[in-house]
Amino acid sequence: MFLELIAVIFAGMAGAGLMAIISKVSGERLPKWMTPVAAGGAMLAATISSEYSWFSRTTATLPEGLVVVETVESSVMYRPWTYVVPMTERFLALDEPSVQTNPSQPDLRLAQVYFYGRWAPLNRLNVAADCGTGRRAALTDGISFDDRGAIEGAKWVTVPAKDPLLDAICEVS
Repeated sequence: MFLELIAVIFAGMAGAGLMAIISKVSGERLPKWMTPVAAGGAMLAATISSEYSWFSRTTATLPEGLVVVETVESSVMYRPWTYVVPMTERFLALDEPSVQTNPSQPDLRLAQVYFYGRWAPLNRLNVAADCGTGRRAALTDGISFDDRGAIEGAKWVTVPAKDPLLDAICEVS
C-alpha cells in the first residue's frame, strides 16, 4: 500500500513536470491551471491502473497448484469508471494438492481454500465438500471425524447446482 502511494505521488510529479515542459515548449501559451490538472490526471490514472492490475499481478504470483475458483467484481459510486468495466476486488483460490479423500467416504473431500482481497489480509479456510449431496462445510473448531471418516459437528450448507468451489473440489481426483 505504501509503495502504491509513492507511485501515485511520483506519477503526479511526472504529470506536472510533463505539462510544465509542454507549457515551456509552447511559449507559455497554456493556462497555468493545466499543470495541477495534469498532475491530478496522472495520479488518477496511476491509481486506476494499480486497482485494475491488482488481480493479474496477484494471480501471476500464485504458487503452482493454487487455482482461482471464483472472482468478485464490484462497481461503486466513488469509482464511476467501474460501471464501465467492473473491478475485481477479491477472489477465491483452491489449493488443489491439498484435496484429500477417504476410501470409506468416496464423496467426501477435504481441501484448503484461500481468500484473497484487495487491501485485505490473506485468509485460509479448511473446507469439506460432499460431492454426492452438493453440500459443503467450513472445518472450524468443534469438528471431529468418526471411525468411518464421517464429519461430526459440521454446519453443512447446501449450495446451488453450479457452485464454482464445490465443482472445483469435486473435479480434483
